[in-house]
Order: sequence, then C-alpha cells, then structure tokens
Amino acid sequence: MNANTRHKGAKPSDRWTPKSILCFRTYTRQNFIADLVAGLTVGLVALPLAMAFGIASGVTPQAGIYTAVVAGFLISALGGSRTQIGGPTGAFVVIVAGIIAKFGLSGLFMVTLMAGVMLILMGVTGLGSAVKFIPRPVTIGFTNGIALLIASTQIKDFLGLKTPAVPSEFLGRMEVLCAYIATVDWRTLLVGGVSLGLILLWPRVTKKIPGSIVAMLLGTLICAGFHIPIETIGSKFGGIPTGLPHFMAPHFRPELILPLLPSAVAVALLAAVESLLSAVVADGMSGDKHNSNVELIAQGIANIACPLVGGVPATGAIARTATNIRAGAVSPVSGMTHALTLLLILLVAAPLARYIPLATLAAVLFMVAYNMGEWREIAIIWRLSRADKAVWIVTFALTVLADLTVAVEVGMVLAALLYIQRVSQTTTVSTVTDEYIRAGRAHILQDKIVPAYVSILRIHGPFLFGAAEKLADETTDLRDLAQVVVLRLRNMTAIDATGLHELEKFADRLRASGRTLLLCGARDQPEQLLTQSTFVQRVGSENILPHVDAALTRAREIAENFGGVGEETARDFQTHAPA
Repeated sequence: MNANTRHKGAKPSDRWTPKSILCFRTYTRQNFIADLVAGLTVGLVALPLAMAFGIASGVTPQAGIYTAVVAGFLISALGGSRTQIGGPTGAFVVIVAGIIAKFGLSGLFMVTLMAGVMLILMGVTGLGSAVKFIPRPVTIGFTNGIALLIASTQIKDFLGLKTPAVPSEFLGRMEVLCAYIATVDWRTLLVGGVSLGLILLWPRVTKKIPGSIVAMLLGTLICAGFHIPIETIGSKFGGIPTGLPHFMAPHFRPELILPLLPSAVAVALLAAVESLLSAVVADGMSGDKHNSNVELIAQGIANIACPLVGGVPATGAIARTATNIRAGAVSPVSGMTHALTLLLILLVAAPLARYIPLATLAAVLFMVAYNMGEWREIAIIWRLSRADKAVWIVTFALTVLADLTVAVEVGMVLAALLYIQRVSQTTTVSTVTDEYIRAGRAHILQDKIVPAYVSILRIHGPFLFGAAEKLADETTDLRDLAQVVVLRLRNMTAIDATGLHELEKFADRLRASGRTLLLCGARDQPEQLLTQSTFVQRVGSENILPHVDAALTRAREIAENFGGVGEETARDFQTHAPA
C-alpha cells in the first residue's frame, strides 16, 4: 500500500476510489449543511476569478465560467482530495494566450484534450509522483514569472489605455504600454483603484464576504447607476449568454499534433504540479491525505471535457481550495456545490454581468498575481547556494522573456545537473583514524537510553528534490510521535532548497501540534545550508545540536522545564534517566 492509501481502515480497492465515494460511507446531514455553505461561498469567490481568467487568457468571460462549472464539478466528483476546488487558474493564462495567438481556438482545444489524456496516463501509470522531481527553485521561478506576466496583461484595462494590438511578448507589451501611457482614462483608473483598495482593505471589515465580490458588485453598481463610460464586459464581449453551455466537438487537426505537443506537455505538467500542490495545501489545512493518482485522473477527465463546452485548461486552485476549507467544507460535495452555484448564476443572473467593469476584473487579477507569486520565497532562495539562485534566475527570466515551456525545460535540465553535482559530492574517501572513531561515539545510538518522551527519526542519503516528500509520508500522523522529536542528520549527505522547504514544513507541523523539534549531527553541506536560511530562526539555534548525545541532553532540559512535554512524560524521564 502506498502513501496515498496508507490510512487506518483503508481497503485495497480504495487505491482507485474517488474521495467523494469514500466520504459518502460516513456522510451525515450536518456534513451536507457544512458543504452547502462552503460551496455557496467558494462559488461566489470563483465567479469574478473565472471571468477574469477567461478574459486574460484571450477567450470570452463565459469560457472561464464554463470551465469552472464543468471542471469544478468533475474534479470534485472524481478526484482524490476531499476539499480540492478545480477550475481555471492564473498558471494557464500566459500559455493559453500564446497558444491562441499562434494556433487559434482550435489549437487551444487540441492542447487541452492532449493534456487531459497525458494527465490520465500519469495517474493510471503512477507517474503522478514524477512531479515531485521538480525542484523548488524551478517552481518558484516560473510562479514568479507567471505572476509578473499576468499583472502586465492587466495594465491596459486597469488604466483604460487606448492602444493598438498589444504584443504577447513581455518586452513588446511593456514598450507599447509605455508609449501610450498618456492615453490613460482617469475614470477607468478611479474605478480600478477603488476596486483594488476594496479588495485589499475589505478583509479588515469582515472575512466572511470576499473582497473581490464586494469590489465587483460595487464597481458594477457605480458604473451602471452613474452611466460611467468605461469599458465593461458588455462593451467588449457583448455580455454573457444566459443558459447552459453548448456542447460541441472541437475540430481536430492531425497536422498540429507535433507542433502542439510541447504546449500540451507544459499544460499537463502545470496542471499536475498545481493540482497536487493545492492538494498538499488542503491536506495541511484539513488533516486529510489526498490520493495523487486518482486526483490526476480526475484532472485529465476534466480537461478532456472542458473543450467540449468551449472551456480552457483547468487544474486545482489553491486560493479557492483554501477558501473552501475555511468556509467549513468536509467533503467533495462542497466542490460540486460550488460548480452548481456558478451554473445557477449562469441561468439566472448572466445578463447583469454585462455591466461589470474590466478595470475591476483587472484589480482582481492584480491580487491573484500578487498572491500566487510567492514573493517571500525569493528572499529564502537568495540565502541558498549560488547554484540554487542561478536555477531560479534562469527559470524566472525565461518565463518572462521567452516561453513558459522553455523555462520549465531549461530549469529542469539545470536542476538535474545540480542534482548530479550534489550527489557526486556526497561520495568521500578517507582514512579511518583514532580521532574519527572517538568523534563518532557521540553519534551512535546503541549505547544511549532514549526516554519515552523522545522520538528519533533519521534521514539516510541525499535529501534532495524527488526524495524530500518521504519525510511527510513517514510522519503523516503526528500522534505516533513523542513530544520531543529528534531528527538525526548524521547520514544525510546533502540537502537542497526542496529538502530544506520540507524540513521547514515539518518544523511548522510539529510546532502547531505542541511538539519540539531537535536536529543533530548535520554534515558540512547540510549544516551550511541550514545556517544560511531562515531555518535556524524557525526552530531556534539551541535546538540544532552537533550529535545525538547533545540532542538527548537538550530533550532532558525540555522535559525538566515542562516545555510542551507535560508532567507525565517528565516523570517518565525521571524513571528512565541514567544513574
């Protein structure tokens, strides 16, 4: 049984069973009420985002809503996460716009279908776990780049600039925007600025109603009530049609399969990475454990279905998933309710969408770009090795200045070379001396008494991307661990940014559970990276020890001071303490 199905009471057949079916085994009326409230909430949050992503991608706003309805329902109904919310996301905006510019809508539909098939194959064959081999500097690099590109595409609508066709390339786009900056429309800027201010400040009033919804409603009422002549969904797209989306079979052009293959691979890779990252975030917030292969199969089915209604690529959405959990969701029923909420809006309130200002939707996407950018991670990466910084810089620069597909490919190649270099450095040849033997005695466990309030974990070998998630898999249930957890790093030969990130997440999980983390025995390269990063501030310098002997002494101090250990375990210490 793998990590995806390693639960108490899990059956072998559960390996391929969607979470919606598993949840129904113990589903109650109270669960339904909680899911209904959460689904309605996240459905309202998803409405402006779906329209904004559709417009930013170069398609119609209804294409974004259709994607949220179809993909949102299928991903929740068939997926491997209890609380995942699927739909269009910012990660696809840039690549979708580029595909449409080169190959038109038919090319986009082909790419989405091909990516859907790839995602299903990844899930069925178990290759979903391959996405863990993307190192953190690469994911941060293209996430930063995508966020910057999304923000740059919204400047025109936010300022109301009167420009000719804006190039899809970043430098060309910025050149045109700068050349026509004098054409700014102050009424549009005012509406956009007020909308952005509302989104930023509204959470101080209440977090129960999303700021994006308030900004969209207020911006629409002001523009419609005072007849402010700025660009809206109605003036640009003619509004949103009422009713169900029309099913259609996309025109398949065999001669485009090879030219579109790199784009399809990029879409499938992005969908897999973002959906599984979102599922991991959901696990941390809800205490669940997602099934990555079932989740990828659901993502694939959803991406095959979206082109049939004129939709765009879809994946798991981190922000909407987090909103869903905070609203009280307990099962995939909330995600299905979110999709039905959007469908109801399509059937009843679609004509009102024509009055929504594009400047307001631009403000919504500015916030999306800021939130998805993970800008704080840049400072962390900048404290790491020059090689990690180089991987991030190259990936970020290529994402912004070249192409997302090229950025991911080059970033992966650089990361693979870095992996080879670090693994090669872990091999050493040296003479065993008396001093070496004496120094090693403080690290061995055979002659140590480990009290019951201490759990010792060890990492053996390189703790690099591709292997870093093994720590989370081994410690899924923190209740199996004692109050003081010693992480023995004596045999951890190397670590990278991804491994360091996993250690930080593990430290945060232990702290949240009231436990104390101690690290001991780190070798030269891991010790150097740990001290360069902010990790020392997270766990405290007093909790990073040179060997297991010192770690057990530190654990004894914690027990004596009752630092989260408690009287019972302190008494246990007194029982087991050496004479």
